[in-house]
Amino acid sequence: MLSERLAYPAGLSLFLPLEKGIPFCYSQAMAMLDQLRRERLRKLDELRTAGLDPYPATTNRTHTLRMAKEGFDTLKATHASLTLAGQIRSIRSHGSIAFMDIDDGTTTFQLLLTLDEPSDLARLLPLLDPGDFVTARGTLTTTQRGEQTLAVTELTPLTKSLRPLPAEHFGLANQEERYRRRYVDLKVNPGVRERFILRARFIDGIRDFLRSEGFLEVETPVLEEIPGGADAEPFITRHAALDIDLSLRISLELHLKRLVVGGFTNVFEIGKVFRNEGMDREHLQEFTMLEFYWAYHEYQELMDFVERMYSTILTETSGGSEFEYAGTRYSVKPPWPRLDYIETLKKYSGVMLTPDTSEAELRTALERRGEPGVDEMVGKGKLIDTLYKRTVRPNLAGPLFLVNHPVEISPLAKRHPGAPSLTERFQVLIAASEVGNGFSELNDPLDQRARFEAQERLRARGDPEAQRLDEDFLEALEYGMPPTAGFGVGIDRLFMFFTNAESIREVILFPTLRPR
Repeated sequence: MLSERLAYPAGLSLFLPLEKGIPFCYSQAMAMLDQLRRERLRKLDELRTAGLDPYPATTNRTHTLRMAKEGFDTLKATHASLTLAGQIRSIRSHGSIAFMDIDDGTTTFQLLLTLDEPSDLARLLPLLDPGDFVTARGTLTTTQRGEQTLAVTELTPLTKSLRPLPAEHFGLANQEERYRRRYVDLKVNPGVRERFILRARFIDGIRDFLRSEGFLEVETPVLEEIPGGADAEPFITRHAALDIDLSLRISLELHLKRLVVGGFTNVFEIGKVFRNEGMDREHLQEFTMLEFYWAYHEYQELMDFVERMYSTILTETSGGSEFEYAGTRYSVKPPWPRLDYIETLKKYSGVMLTPDTSEAELRTALERRGEPGVDEMVGKGKLIDTLYKRTVRPNLAGPLFLVNHPVEISPLAKRHPGAPSLTERFQVLIAASEVGNGFSELNDPLDQRARFEAQERLRARGDPEAQRLDEDFLEALEYGMPPTAGFGVGIDRLFMFFTNAESIREVILFPTLRPR
């Protein structure tokens, strides 16, 4: 499983023991690090004085470390000279010899240096530190312990490191420091590198699946005049050349549906979206979204497609359709249960939602459950959604589909033909969280205009997340959009669950953090 391959070293923190309860003096630690840096600067000067370039452009590497390790027996038998390159992870001196472990990102490999005075190796070794990059030329051999080793005849510095890598008694356990110095986190925690390699494969798997189903990948604008496609507050930026304010997109939806209008019947996009909302274990303001649109299909067919897609991608990435998250095992193997939204809301909240249910009734229901003082600016849709999130969602382990949502919380979904107050919509729930949202797309331009106008009235009441009326999108719909099923999911959160990560920041290379 994915999560079983991503264990971190235990008991490690970054550079300094920042965890509560570990005694240390911050100023003394900073002074120690500064002293170590000055010592490395001194060695840098000595390298230059000796006529060695500490930052050359070429390596002359003949083999990666993985190539040397996997082809060891054949290469050793030829007695050929190899040139390897990598970052020094450790140096161990034993009298007239020294061992060095280097890492080039493919694997690690051991070097053997014979330090006969006054050899070049003996003069160079004191000027090297863990963290430096070197090239090593020599022949392959095996130590008395049977370890694969390069017997070095020539060693050349490639990069002089001026800051020490975390030692194992400090390391990288402090989460905030790991995120701030992700480049160091990646160096010293192989599990972190493995997770992000796996993330790349996971996204490749999504692309491969959709392409195999006949979908075309496209790109749509990040800067928009009118942000739409989701209930979220946008980030605003200034376009100097046009002298206008623009928003960073909060969704991929409306431009992708314009493309369906234009004749691209199966399209998808994987791209960044930006929502100026709160931060928690599952939410960041900048995240990666997948959206795809499937013309001539509807939401029931889409649910079959989505459960097959999730099962296929997880199986191809990790070797199975099961994963563990927070101590619970889940299986995404189809079929998944399909629960009715109205019935499920009544089961867990006691509220039987009807078209006549008033805002006052919903506020009272929330107050009875410890949610007093819900902002007066929000309308019926936001009240329904809040009641659902407080009473229903925590009880839905999944994976499952929650289907047939009220129209008040689904301004872009087609009405249900048998119940016009509901929509042909579903949400994917896993581990009591939403990891997918899809519906039969609303392609009636008059109904869409009426819903946009209702959203604008909520905005006028003061709801900053209410959707905007987009005249250009409405005009596009008037040219005609075929019946279409659409789906979106935040890739970061889905991958977080599949890999048993504690926080969404664990699966994003450089998450936004509060300034120091």
